[in-house]
Amino acid sequence: MRVLAVGGGAREHAIVAALSRSGAEVYAALKNRNPGIARAAKESTFVDETDAAKVVEFAKANKVDLAVVGPEAPLEAGLADGLTAAGIPTASPSKEAARIETSKSFMRELMLKHRVDGAVRFAVTEDLAGVSEAIDDMGLEVVVKPTGLTGGKGVKVFGEHMMSKEDILAYAEEIFSNRIGGTPRVVVEEKLVGEEFTVQAFCDGRKVVPMPAVQDHKRAYEGDKGPNTGGMGSYSQKDGLLPFLKRDEYDRAVAIIQQAVDALRAEGCEYHGTLYGQFMVTKEGPKVIEFNARFGDPEAMNVLSLLTSDFSRVCLKMAGGGLSSSDVTFARKASVCKYVVPEGYGTKSLSGEEIKVDEAAISKEGALLYYASVNEKGGRIYTTTSRSVGVVGIAESIDEAESIAERALAHVSGRIAVRHDIGKTAMLEAKVRRMDSIRRGRA
Repeated sequence: MRVLAVGGGAREHAIVAALSRSGAEVYAALKNRNPGIARAAKESTFVDETDAAKVVEFAKANKVDLAVVGPEAPLEAGLADGLTAAGIPTASPSKEAARIETSKSFMRELMLKHRVDGAVRFAVTEDLAGVSEAIDDMGLEVVVKPTGLTGGKGVKVFGEHMMSKEDILAYAEEIFSNRIGGTPRVVVEEKLVGEEFTVQAFCDGRKVVPMPAVQDHKRAYEGDKGPNTGGMGSYSQKDGLLPFLKRDEYDRAVAIIQQAVDALRAEGCEYHGTLYGQFMVTKEGPKVIEFNARFGDPEAMNVLSLLTSDFSRVCLKMAGGGLSSSDVTFARKASVCKYVVPEGYGTKSLSGEEIKVDEAAISKEGALLYYASVNEKGGRIYTTTSRSVGVVGIAESIDEAESIAERALAHVSGRIAVRHDIGKTAMLEAKVRRMDSIRRGRA
């Protein structure tokens, strides 16, 4: 099968690796020279991924049988629609369906209209008076988000990034003035208390087949401190749950994803592709933080590294229908992913710096390597302003997987930063204690 893969990050490297394992011949469209993707692909084109016409032209010229779009920006630009119109089955959502990610106001209003579980109180406004009114209604314990795409970095939380009503109004004014997210609108939501987790699911427009739960770590610095990032690393547990997550909470999250897919179909925009649900497990159960219209990054590296079924076949069924739970199997193993990022990532990244990656040594440690937003020139690897390399350890326990990932990190060098605490036993135990306290109503 000839498959087009769009995007040049570690998420897309994981997608390409999974496609290759299933015997697919991969054709890659990406804007950066990701060495892992370039080596695995039969042919690559270096192009603006949001230029739907050029990507479709490349796909048609190579007579691809299937397409998978990794990042969200091309979905917002209508790439999946263009590929579908060209007769290419696409395991990624249409522009209309992708609004569940690309418009936070659409997502919240969809949940409200169709009574999807896990909803939170929210307000959408285009002026400071509306923000002030929302605060008067909900109190200061709120989250402020631009309504459009911000690469996972546009959310500010009271008590962490904002400490007063004046701070909240100042950030809202920044969104309005600078059109952060592409539009002068903000969503004000109630602040949730609990632990975040992700459940991703394969969707064929009707059927939802879930993947193991994963917890991502957005903050740049150890101890979950510092600015928000695209994600510094993530982990999953052997049984598909997480140390602090109960089976019924996971099942309720999956049911919410199914309700969201049903709601989109009712709105006339069937959802085909991977749907990512980010949840907060609270005292009342899982609440929806957001949906993403694609694999998470870094979460894709966890789940796709564990996938044992034929990924090409799964993608073909997501595109065309007929997906079944029997089509999807995962290894019963734990995984820990840790990102290597440029110095300054989260504030001002050192771009254009050479990093050295000893692939053979990483493999010898038993870890998997995924190249992210780097460029290869003359056989050397250089940073961009985004994340550089993801390493994944897989083992019977999170502790063992973390040790494998940590040993692998020793074989990447340069002006880089890493969050070493991800997957460490002390952090996991603290999360369990905190969640137990919240469930008992003491936090």
